[in-house]
Amino acid sequence: MADDVEVVTQRLSLNRFILVGHSMGRKVAQIVAGRRRTGLMGLVLVAPAPPAPMPVRAEQRAAMLASYGSREGVLHALSVLASAPSPDEVREQVIEDTLAGAPDAKRAWTDRGMIEDIGAGLAGVTMPTIVVVGDRDQVEHEQALRAAFARFLPQATFRVLEGVGHLSPLQAPDAIADACRGMLESVEAGEPKGSADRGKPSPQSGPALKSQASSRPRA
Repeated sequence: MADDVEVVTQRLSLNRFILVGHSMGRKVAQIVAGRRRTGLMGLVLVAPAPPAPMPVRAEQRAAMLASYGSREGVLHALSVLASAPSPDEVREQVIEDTLAGAPDAKRAWTDRGMIEDIGAGLAGVTMPTIVVVGDRDQVEHEQALRAAFARFLPQATFRVLEGVGHLSPLQAPDAIADACRGMLESVEAGEPKGSADRGKPSPQSGPALKSQASSRPRA
């Protein structure tokens, strides 16, 4: 997936851009950052999986994989990932997308991605980084992420979304857009790091830079 991101940025001739990664996509974004891709100016990491292996037992990972294969399993996952019931249209779209996901992609996350250690590749990565996490996220907890990023990306600033769970792009899309816009503008202004707050988006003008999204593939 990191290779795919690099190919896309090259084919689009993106000379200045940021990467946005949600959950597993955060690992993808940081792998690209660790490769020192020319033109990558900043990272926005949303409900991010940590650089170090996640402490999830094999049987738990197998159960997660199984949940991706049935409507009932996806509904159970939603009950954990979302901090509140989703609108019918959103819920049905999530179920449809998850069930339609490539089996190999789903298995790659539970078998390898969750337990992959990408920390070594982050040594020396100093680009501006914003971490966005919901205060009701039951998967990636704020305090654990703060400890992990203090070790791997100490320049990262945090934006905590009140009342939001792991599926923040669905639950709080405006707040995610605001974080991305803030990163784009801080990069354009030459600021050393993105602005941080606690779930209070600030007015922003339209960005001139482009962003490339990277998130968990249909699962």
